[in-house]
Amino acid sequence: MLVTADELVYDNTRNEVIAEGNVQIYYDGAVLEARKVVYDRNANRLRAEGGVRLKDKDGTVIAADNLDLSQDFSNGFVNSLRIDSPDDMHFVAARADRENGDTTVLTSGAYTPCEPCKENPQKPPMWQVKAAKIIHKEKEQMIYFEDARLEFLGVPFAWVPYLEAPDPTVKRKSGFLIPQFVNTTEIGFGATIPYFWNIAPNMDVTFSPLIVSKQGVMLDAEFRHRLETGSYSIRAAGIDQLDKDAFLGTGLDGLPQAEPGYRDQRGVIETHGRFNINKNWYWGWDGWLMSDETFLQDYNLINATTREVTSQLYLVGQGDRSYFDARAMYFTGLTSYDIQGQQPIVHPVLDYSKTLGDSVFGGQLSYDINFTSLTRDEIDLRATSAAYAPTFPSLYDGPTNQCDLDKVGTNPIEQRQDCLMRGMVGSYTRLSGVVDWRRTFIDTAGQTWTPFFNMQLDVASVQAQTEDSPWLPGGDNQLIRAMPAVGLEYRYPFIAVQSWGTQTIEPIAQVIIRPDETDIGQFPNEDAQSLIFDDTNLFEISKYSGYDRVEGGGRANVGIQYSANFNDGGQINALFGQSYQIFGTNSYANYDMANTGAESGLEDDASDYVARLYYQPTDRFSLINRFRFDNDDWSVERYEVEGRATVNKHLTVSALYGLYTAQPLLGYYEEREGILGTGTLKLNENWNLRAAARYNLNLDEIDYTLFGISYIDECFGIALSYRSDYTESGNRERVDTVLVTFTLKTLGEAGFSTQVGSSSSDDD
Repeated sequence: MLVTADELVYDNTRNEVIAEGNVQIYYDGAVLEARKVVYDRNANRLRAEGGVRLKDKDGTVIAADNLDLSQDFSNGFVNSLRIDSPDDMHFVAARADRENGDTTVLTSGAYTPCEPCKENPQKPPMWQVKAAKIIHKEKEQMIYFEDARLEFLGVPFAWVPYLEAPDPTVKRKSGFLIPQFVNTTEIGFGATIPYFWNIAPNMDVTFSPLIVSKQGVMLDAEFRHRLETGSYSIRAAGIDQLDKDAFLGTGLDGLPQAEPGYRDQRGVIETHGRFNINKNWYWGWDGWLMSDETFLQDYNLINATTREVTSQLYLVGQGDRSYFDARAMYFTGLTSYDIQGQQPIVHPVLDYSKTLGDSVFGGQLSYDINFTSLTRDEIDLRATSAAYAPTFPSLYDGPTNQCDLDKVGTNPIEQRQDCLMRGMVGSYTRLSGVVDWRRTFIDTAGQTWTPFFNMQLDVASVQAQTEDSPWLPGGDNQLIRAMPAVGLEYRYPFIAVQSWGTQTIEPIAQVIIRPDETDIGQFPNEDAQSLIFDDTNLFEISKYSGYDRVEGGGRANVGIQYSANFNDGGQINALFGQSYQIFGTNSYANYDMANTGAESGLEDDASDYVARLYYQPTDRFSLINRFRFDNDDWSVERYEVEGRATVNKHLTVSALYGLYTAQPLLGYYEEREGILGTGTLKLNENWNLRAAARYNLNLDEIDYTLFGISYIDECFGIALSYRSDYTESGNRERVDTVLVTFTLKTLGEAGFSTQVGSSSSDDD
């Protein structure tokens, strides 16, 4: 122990040593400062007086008027003290006792992780816990409160007879977590009271029973285990509902209709895992087993915007120039209008791609392999006309309504015209391989010539049931298809250097020679149903997005691109082009079960015109336009404009306008037009605002809104969000969701959510 002071007095009568004036005592990494310190040799204790400040070796600071400690600073008591730890723990108390070298007992104390106000240290912190007794056990890393009340800005708002919480040094500790609250019409008011059990440093269980006023108690537990090469988790939740009639809805005929939740017992088992094999390979799984489609949404066990979950087993590998992915998948829809039998079982899908590092004939060679095998129990038909759809379709999710074949009749032509087949009944297995080679030459004039060769080979087995007629032939069919393609791409960039920057005009032409596509309609189109013809795929060898359809016949793609780069960092890019079927059968004019290619702008020998205009004057603002004009009359078939701007360091906004003409053969029998705007405003270092709205110009209404406000500082956080959406409920009604979340540093997070179906004026 090292003692420094202005004066040191030895009182032999009382057997005391007194240090006075600017006293500093150093012992085992701790520092004690005071105006006066008295060492009682008989009791072997230290008594400090006047402006006492004790900094422990772990960084904890104790400030007090008086302090009484044992010589080694481990035991004693403090009067009128303040304790500040390096872990942002702040205590004040009328008295403190130190016991056993690791326990501090505060009488009439208060605890907060909030820093005191620098201008007014006496001002109440943002929040604090006051208690008749606060016990901090350092070895246990726990803080216990007796007869405690929570205060916000000095105003009490909650009282509990007993409260415990881990101190900030704890990363994992068994104990109760902050409850979460929920309110919906079907399950009523309720709260989740989680308990975390830290079994081992790499293993834990969280018990989260949900108690709700209408349905009773839902048991919920999740087990997590981390191993040397990965981790896995298992979760199970279930309830025996007290009032299943709360899940009776109203059908289109006005009569009561049972929703998926209309049952006594409901539950889910969920598991996830991922393990590393080596630095390039890993495997894992996701598993979901549910009693019904809407259980997760009804009991707030998953994000409200999630529409489906995927159970899968996968193996993934990645090298410098190669990638492998194999997985078996089972999809489960989470809405009341999902039909599970229409979901495919994928067993499995495999993708492998590789680009060779060495050149082949002076060019780059790459190849891709895809193996797909799937089974579906029920045919998935979607109406392309409102007359054959039993419910009104979603304006933004595409043709999602089941086709009513009883209304269509038995005429195959009518069925193909008024219904699309999104999924076949039976089994489908396909093995595809694609080889691509290309090499670029640049001549003395600066022209670039890129000859290329592409070859796709497909072998498939199709066992389609007869109810797929007239979309697919029934029975067992073995198919083989080869699509070789040779072509040449030409570019001639003209570059001009100006005082303000550079600009480039680049004509582009591409010619592809290949045979006609064979077996159109024989291969089930399960993976290439999405086709949007625009600037992004104008120069693709095949504009289909998957393997099931391949582009055939001779085709020429032409365009002109303009680019300007400014010295101050701004840029402009524009592209205008068109595609031509120069010989053979136009694949996009010959439709499959999903009418892929119909009304895409590619179905005629001369396609629609596509264009792009990108403008970025600064790094704070960008604007992009995409167009598709009709080849005959230049009418707008598809138009998108999106702008993003960072106004200053506080405000960021974006807006998207979209116009899409009707495509009856694809199920869009009305024009779609809307505007989506979003914005984020940082008011200061603590407050943030965000908002979004979507205006449906066709229906002349705002069908989606989002507003959120949040505050966060070093010890407290609160977030409030409101969302109104027509696309989240199974019955297409508007759903309003309110979510409030509180975060108290070191204590945890609490929240409350409620959903209201505005169309029926009921909670959802």
